[in-house]
Amino acid sequence: MRPLFFSRLRAAAGGIALLATTSLASAESAHGIAMYGDPALASDFTALPYVNPDAPKGGTVVFGNLGSFDSLNPFTNKGNPPWQMRFWGYESLMGRSYDEPFSLYGVLAESIETPEDRSWVEFTLREEARFSDGSPVTVEDVIWSYETLGTEGNLRYRSFWDKIETIEQTGPRSLRISFNVEDRELALIAGLRPVLKKAQWEGTSFADADPSEVPIGSAPYRVRSFELGRSVTFERNPDYWGKDVPFRRGTNNFDEMRLEFFGDQTVLFEAFKAGTLSAVREFNAAKWDRDYDFARVQDGAVIKTEIPNQKPSGMTGLVMNTRREALSDWRVRQALIEAFNYEFINDTLTGGRLPRITSYFSNSYLSMQDGPATGRVAELLAPFADDLLPGTLDGYSLPVSDGSARNRANLRRARTLLEEAGWTITDGALTNADGQQMQLKVLLQHGNLGEEEMQKAVEIYASALERLGISLTTDLVDSAQYVERQNEYDFDLTFFRRALSLSPGNEQMLYWGSDGIDAPGSRNLMGMDSPAAEAMIQHMLTTSSAEEFIAATRALDRILTAGRYVIPIWQYAKSRIAHDATMRYPMRIPIYGDGHHYMPEVWWHAQD
Repeated sequence: MRPLFFSRLRAAAGGIALLATTSLASAESAHGIAMYGDPALASDFTALPYVNPDAPKGGTVVFGNLGSFDSLNPFTNKGNPPWQMRFWGYESLMGRSYDEPFSLYGVLAESIETPEDRSWVEFTLREEARFSDGSPVTVEDVIWSYETLGTEGNLRYRSFWDKIETIEQTGPRSLRISFNVEDRELALIAGLRPVLKKAQWEGTSFADADPSEVPIGSAPYRVRSFELGRSVTFERNPDYWGKDVPFRRGTNNFDEMRLEFFGDQTVLFEAFKAGTLSAVREFNAAKWDRDYDFARVQDGAVIKTEIPNQKPSGMTGLVMNTRREALSDWRVRQALIEAFNYEFINDTLTGGRLPRITSYFSNSYLSMQDGPATGRVAELLAPFADDLLPGTLDGYSLPVSDGSARNRANLRRARTLLEEAGWTITDGALTNADGQQMQLKVLLQHGNLGEEEMQKAVEIYASALERLGISLTTDLVDSAQYVERQNEYDFDLTFFRRALSLSPGNEQMLYWGSDGIDAPGSRNLMGMDSPAAEAMIQHMLTTSSAEEFIAATRALDRILTAGRYVIPIWQYAKSRIAHDATMRYPMRIPIYGDGHHYMPEVWWHAQD
């Protein structure tokens, strides 16, 4: 099957038109809900537009994960579970369509109701909804799940619970959630919380439960067997309650899905070449062209597929910990960005095939525009003008080198910035006024695919920094140490990846909010403290205007990018998937392209 690319009619500009022209008058819908206006699919839809509703069921697929795992509970802070667990084994009241910026349709819930101001939301459960053990999903289960995850669960669930005023049963199969803050996204977030079985945890502390105990869910897949640290096998529940729900039709088609764990990427790739694994995602464009010509590709047993997308680039690179005194100065951070010879590194590691990330929302209509801020973006930023870093209002762009290994011009600018920040070279070492040398350490995880590439980039980067008198070394640690040190912010620089969507919302406060500066384990790895950023996020969450939402997001993108918190590397505007020829996918590709929602969820096995 050949790669399918979007037509011009589905270009990013169409997304702007969709947001800008949708009516904002209606804020409720019996079968679904959208962030702005009404969801695209009518109440009588029979399947999501990017699935094959008649996809056959059957077959086994095997995927490889790097590292290890010591837990099968993805909902607590305890242990390290396979990341696929919460997507494959659990459901929520509503499900997201990945062909719209932010629309939800009923899964466990058959209907949703909310007022225009979205100060509350009410859900009615489907009478037929069942957990994988056959017991009914009840309102009591839903309320318990929300409270337990909000008070004892993983940190990602805590902030939502703090915004709930009341949660109460309103009927045999209905419940209402009222909110204590103005936030239009909360009605949608409420529909996406996982629902677990209350009875399983009676007499047990959920937060301190045995990590090998698998929470009971209601999704199409359940864990059949596992060997901690090595493998997990999921089986499709033959009695799955929701096979006829429109949102589920044509999805979750494989009878069995297995995860195998590998110590490093080389071993994983060799396993795929040998036919042990069914598919791999390749992130290195040079390797995609160079190394995927092995025997199984040549004889047609393996197919190379490229899946495009229209989602924001997000941010990938080296994040700088501003909790460190030296890195708290934006001039030092800019100097480190200047010294990172992207053009040379990209050419060396990827053959220059991948474009650089230029901002957090680049590659989408939500990204900051070139040049000075204008119009509504400028108006939103104006009250914070005195505190914004240079480039936020007047325009900021990443430095570009001449592509040579020496990178002389950029290093000269870096040296000037460091001198302005009070750092000078003494006996070959960059020191401050107190005689302290700038010695930086990069925290990376051993065996992680993205960080293996970053390790090579850091080796090149270190030689450039040495010419500035800066010592840069790498701490390569196992997954457990890596997580612990990131949670404690025990690093100067570390690998950073934030995937962003076309519907940014409450998660932005988790990523960039000041509450995460001191709280252990927050997503705010850079330690940024920006009232302007928080004001833009709040405006994004409270406005009922699509135009205002776009303006606030573009303003946030300016604040983040000009904050110089991350040294960006390349973006992935398309996914590269090598897979068994028996694995098929629909011809219609959603605007979000590939992801956990796509492969394997909407793929199927075709023996012919």
